[in-house]
Amino acid sequence: MKGSELLRVIGAQVCLHATMAGMRLATPLLALQQGYSAAAVGVLISLFALTQVFLALPAGRFADRYGFKRPLWLSVIAAVVGAGLVVIFPVFPVMCLAALLTGGATGATVIALQRHVGRSATNATQLKRVFSWLAIAPAVANFVGPFLAGMLIDHAGRTPADMLAFRISFGVMAALPILCWMLARGAHESPPAPPVAGAKPTRAWELLREPMFRRLLFVNWLQSSSWDVHAFVLPILGHDRGISASVIGSILGAFAIAAAVIRVILPVIASRASERNVILISTAVTALVFAVYPLLDSAWTMGICSVVLGFALGAVQPMVMSMLHQITPHTRHGEALGLRLMTINASSVAMPMLFGSLGALIGIAGVFWVVGGVVALGARATWGLKV
Repeated sequence: MKGSELLRVIGAQVCLHATMAGMRLATPLLALQQGYSAAAVGVLISLFALTQVFLALPAGRFADRYGFKRPLWLSVIAAVVGAGLVVIFPVFPVMCLAALLTGGATGATVIALQRHVGRSATNATQLKRVFSWLAIAPAVANFVGPFLAGMLIDHAGRTPADMLAFRISFGVMAALPILCWMLARGAHESPPAPPVAGAKPTRAWELLREPMFRRLLFVNWLQSSSWDVHAFVLPILGHDRGISASVIGSILGAFAIAAAVIRVILPVIASRASERNVILISTAVTALVFAVYPLLDSAWTMGICSVVLGFALGAVQPMVMSMLHQITPHTRHGEALGLRLMTINASSVAMPMLFGSLGALIGIAGVFWVVGGVVALGARATWGLKV
């Protein structure tokens, strides 16, 4: 894949993902302003991930069959309709529908673009490089979308956060997917692989019969759960240490920046380090950081741990994506990507509830140590990864 085409694909993912990220900020703010409870807002936020759980596998199969442009076009329509409806009808039920549409569109786009980028790579080194660059897109989108939506809500109306400001914000969010399509429509697409004559219909669950795929999915789940537990438990730990909300936010921000920075560096070292070694080092560092975190009581030391953890976890996804494309059949990359995305999103929905219950039983420090111990035990699975 040429550098200019990869940049267009990254830009396309940023635009569509930013729509969901911006809506995820703006719709809860409007719901709270309209008097809805925190519980109702929590349901609204969860809907952004819900469709990604159920649509991941069908979206993967659809991408395997039709390539990436048709799924992308349908995702653009869904995102435009979702955000556009809230411009016209800024009421809670429509906001819930918008959450389902923009969340599902983002998940389908991620699968289609990851499959497209993976098929365009010619060797393992190039796989690591292109996925390292593509992994930067969500980090950029998660900054651009909320920042743009927040600025418009505060400054685009007659007064800050009036209904006109919210409508303008939703309108801009609805326009971003159109820019996504304009960036990606000119990308070269390889013809889909022809079906094998006489082949029986396949099921995505059959991929789990492959030991290496199961191992890779388990390792990816461990790293994703570590990401979730850090985001969920760190604010509670910081509050217990008497750290202010702004400082806790800065610590989490440092984690996100570190995760993005390592993905910029990874293409440079892709030819010098194997996927397994990068994941193994990340696993060891993650377990060590989780063991140390509860022992710290200052914002500076917690910030350092956050940065180190960001470097470790941020390096994993590109390596996982590279290995996934090497160990799964060429004609089933979409299904494999969908199964991975479904697993991660389902975990992200369930893990916070588990962490909360576990924290109530053994304390927040105990949550860090339990998860760190599980990650350390998972190093054995990481050691067995091979392509």
